[in-house]
Amino acid sequence: MVRLKSAGTSGLRTAEIARRTGYSAQQIRNLERDGVLPPAGRTGTGYRTYTELHLRSALAYRALAAGVGPVEAKRIVRAAHHYPASDEVLHLLDAAHARLHTERTDLRHAQDAAAAISAEPITDVRAADAMTVTELATALGVRPSTLRHWDTEGLAVPDRDPDRGARRYTPAQVRDARIVHQLRQAGYRIAPLRALMPELRRARRTDQLATALAARDAAATARSKALLDGTVALGAVLAPAP
Repeated sequence: MVRLKSAGTSGLRTAEIARRTGYSAQQIRNLERDGVLPPAGRTGTGYRTYTELHLRSALAYRALAAGVGPVEAKRIVRAAHHYPASDEVLHLLDAAHARLHTERTDLRHAQDAAAAISAEPITDVRAADAMTVTELATALGVRPSTLRHWDTEGLAVPDRDPDRGARRYTPAQVRDARIVHQLRQAGYRIAPLRALMPELRRARRTDQLATALAARDAAATARSKALLDGTVALGAVLAPAP
């Protein structure tokens, strides 16, 4: 169980909160409007006044947004304000960590597959290397229906005979199918592959593929560290019940 700390009594103006968090004054007002910050107090002349709790909430949101994105970060910080006596915040943080773990696992599979692909010649192909569905399925050791499924999912899309409509894979499309096959064998799921394949098609050499995957791995590491920082910052907003 968690409970919000006391908001404190020190009065801080919008400009001070903005300066200490790196946001603009309008962004601070927007965060209050969106429930990321509790409602501000007002002076007799109508100016907003904030407390240390508002400052801590804005800092927690900023750190979390770098790890999970602004939408999820707002959800987490709002939960801290709206459900302080429940485990809702912990559930949301657990889910964020789980998503990053899944992404890292998928990347590891992809990197393993990239290493396997690097042993195969993916250049020096000829137009005569084009294949029918049956020929490619036999070469890969999969069913023709599997290739048709990959076609439907946009993973390895062949050309079509204008008269008969039969699928025929050019050398580049054979390469796509071979990469998909390797990644599927390595445990990569269809949904992540839909996002990954356009990037892999742009990587015409295996070193480009490895570089692209390494960049994604570095980005995942940065988000993991940001989520850790955000969790620590959220701890400044939440405290055990007295």
